[in-house]
Amino acid sequence: MSGTEAVGSLTRKNKVGLVLAGLLGLIDTTNFLSVPAGDSDTPGPPTGVLVADGFLGLITVVAVLYTWRTANRTGSRVVAGSRILSAITALPALFVSEVPAWVVVLVAVFVIVTVAITALVLSRPAPTPDVVTR
Repeated sequence: MSGTEAVGSLTRKNKVGLVLAGLLGLIDTTNFLSVPAGDSDTPGPPTGVLVADGFLGLITVVAVLYTWRTANRTGSRVVAGSRILSAITALPALFVSEVPAWVVVLVAVFVIVTVAITALVLSRPAPTPDVVTR
């Protein structure tokens, strides 16, 4: 290709993945409202993680809107990448002993949903067989 990505149409799987990614992106943009670690008696994520998640959430939302309007695969890749990076920032909660059990469960669900979103957003439509008429 000559520097541009092929533009096709979005499948139902792509649209479901984009909606889920958009919802998680919106949730991530509100992370700055959380209490960072060290600011209270309850443990929380470091301030840098909260800022990074907010930024990644904003990237996700913009990329979802772009992909929905254009059906450009580059936008899908940005959505998947930002969701994967956001999930990576949540993984330490699975290994820290002071984290409440409900947070561990929430992070585990978040990671599983992120894997599903990535598969949905990056899925391609099945090729249609060429119909031969005689």
